[in-house]
Amino acid sequence: MEYNYIKSLHLIFVITWFAGLFYIVRLFVYHLEANNKPSPEKEILIKQYKIMAYRLWYIITWPSAVLASIFAYWMLFFTATGNAWLSQPWMHVKLGFVFLLYLYHLKCHSIFKQLQCDEIKHTSNFMRIWNEGATIILFAVVFLVILKNAVNWIYGVVGILLFSILIMLGFKFYKRIREKNNS
Repeated sequence: MEYNYIKSLHLIFVITWFAGLFYIVRLFVYHLEANNKPSPEKEILIKQYKIMAYRLWYIITWPSAVLASIFAYWMLFFTATGNAWLSQPWMHVKLGFVFLLYLYHLKCHSIFKQLQCDEIKHTSNFMRIWNEGATIILFAVVFLVILKNAVNWIYGVVGILLFSILIMLGFKFYKRIREKNNS
């Protein structure tokens, strides 16, 4: 019974963590695009996006990441089910994607800090592509957790890579349409 409560809390905080990651990168896009606006619109928008990003990052995203991790570790190391899963190959692959998620989160934190200090190192197009990183990780983890050994996890990883290529092609197609509509 305890396991189901821990699992529920873990899932709630994973969902809010991903929501924060998806939205923070959207705010990065808006912030970078506001940088190209004329004054005073530019200053007003950037100030507002900084406030929004700060609140999202420190009130939702970071706490969700920490709590999702605490409940995950609790499930893995302090329950019988978790201990059994640690010997499963799909769990090793899943933990690899979780490691990538931590790296993604830390890179988002770096970008957040740069934008808070008015350092522009990326374009809005880069951020649009960057936003798909969390989507790819989410797909990989959900399929691995749900399917476990029902489907060979190698095929799942290959499928995620193909999905990533489709997302990138879709992004390029959307960029062309956007540029055509702007001209």
